[in-house]
Amino acid sequence: MEQLEKPPTHQIKFTSESTTGLVIAIVIIAIWATSLVLLLSVDISNFNILTLWLAILWQTFLYTGLFITAHDAMHGVVYPRNSKINHFIGSLSLLLYGCLSYNKLIKKHWIHHHRPASELDPDFHDGKHKNFFAWYLNFMKNYWSWRQIIALMVIYNVVHYTLHIPEHNLNYFWAIPSLLSSVQLFYFGTFLPHQEPEGGYSDPHRAQTISRPVWWSFITCYHFGYHEEHHESPHAPWWKLPEIYMLRQPTNNNS
Repeated sequence: MEQLEKPPTHQIKFTSESTTGLVIAIVIIAIWATSLVLLLSVDISNFNILTLWLAILWQTFLYTGLFITAHDAMHGVVYPRNSKINHFIGSLSLLLYGCLSYNKLIKKHWIHHHRPASELDPDFHDGKHKNFFAWYLNFMKNYWSWRQIIALMVIYNVVHYTLHIPEHNLNYFWAIPSLLSSVQLFYFGTFLPHQEPEGGYSDPHRAQTISRPVWWSFITCYHFGYHEEHHESPHAPWWKLPEIYMLRQPTNNNS
């Protein structure tokens, strides 16, 4: 029995079909928009607590999909054939997600890739407060501004008073899912993968993979748990990360 070494990153091949990413991005945006419109229009007095929470978690998952779509656009893999369309989809996704600036985020995200888990990394903690809550607050401080918060407050009130959408619906299906999605993205995409292991970091990406069954990996955060694979193959779309993870695993052959 001979154990084979995992192949070097440059030997791992994946096929990024030029239209697949665009189709997936449009589907995610369309499902998010349709779901939001329907949930904002329902009478939640007919919901029991379980139905309400399932609806909130479903919308949270779709919000996370918006951000993951924008993230793939930052890596140029939503629509590799046309960079303008690619970046438009990324900008639109972040606008819908929470009035975030695509241009600012793409600069910070590539700093994260070039200086992961360092004092220059905008996603990293401040070096002192390493616990989940302090790190999350530091993370959010780097990505949110008063301008965005004010813009969201204006949109909230305009939608409420002009379209007469109930506040409960806006809170449960628009405000809360967006906030929960930021927690989900931080926990599965930053806190777990970039948390310093005992003995310190051992690879240049300072990232570790949180291995889960593929279906659970998708539900938790669109395969962002395969984080070492993402840093080693940053131009692989999110749905290809499980495939890259499997290619990197040692295999046993009968000699």
